[in-house]
Amino acid sequence: MAIQAVKPARLPASLLATLLAALLAWPCAASAQTQDKQPSSFAPVIGAALLCHDQIDNAYFYDYLKTRFGPPYRHDGGAWWFRTGDATLWGAPVSEVMVSDDTSALAFVAAVAEVAPDELEQAIRKSAGVRHLAADGSAYPLRISAPGSTIAYYNAKSKIYCAKFKPLPAHR
Repeated sequence: MAIQAVKPARLPASLLATLLAALLAWPCAASAQTQDKQPSSFAPVIGAALLCHDQIDNAYFYDYLKTRFGPPYRHDGGAWWFRTGDATLWGAPVSEVMVSDDTSALAFVAAVAEVAPDELEQAIRKSAGVRHLAADGSAYPLRISAPGSTIAYYNAKSKIYCAKFKPLPAHR
């Protein structure tokens, strides 16, 4: 039996270009999929923090969000901003989560909910049992819970946050 040399096949240039473009785009597509899929720990970790049921360690939450949703898309107003894709909390869509940076006097976690404050308050009360009461009788009142979580108007949306004073650094 004779060994026959096989000539390598040549791919058409258009197919080669398409394949190369797909391979180069693959890491971006993978990270976009990560941003669209909500981690199972999102509600217990971020939800508990937003309701002030947890300590607010901005380094921990920054790492948590970066690992699960990719790097922040914005750094503004003393906070790192993360897009959360199709994430939900208490049945309400949440488009962004913000975590304080080290320039802020407070450590905080905040989120933008794609519903009005009264709808968000009802959803939280129904699923978590936490009430946010209007702070005053104004047309756009802050709603504050007993543990200190706050819901604020953000145009036609809501912003919910928990802010705490940073602990004092250890004295030597």
